[in-house]
Amino acid sequence: MKIRDIMTRSVVTVSMDDKLSLIKEIFDNAKFRHLLVLDDGKLAGVVSDRDLLKAISPNLGTMVVTYRDLATLNKRVHQIMSRKLITLTADASISDAAALFNTHRISCIPIVDNEFRPIGIVSWRDLIKTMLPQPQR
Repeated sequence: MKIRDIMTRSVVTVSMDDKLSLIKEIFDNAKFRHLLVLDDGKLAGVVSDRDLLKAISPNLGTMVVTYRDLATLNKRVHQIMSRKLITLTADASISDAAALFNTHRISCIPIVDNEFRPIGIVSWRDLIKTMLPQPQR
């Protein structure tokens, strides 16, 4: 089985200069945990929900929030994104993805084309789903 068979094709992307307020809004309203960061249409980084939580104030949304807490939402994506990218192409095998998840501390693998444009994403959960028996309909 190839990565193309299990990857999520509808990826959500942001730009390097987007504010963390936008990232927070996306994660607050989405059921996924990773955003791909583009620079001139090419993959430049990945931002996870955990990256966002580390970068913004824990006081947001509480009674003790201050101006400094709110200012953390003005940081830019490029300030918190992961730049050391580990990617695969759609032709890679599921075993290739499993090896990368096992070797590196990552929770997703962006899938790119020959020009390093994102065409999908695979999470470790996607791999697990392929190993579980599918329910009968």
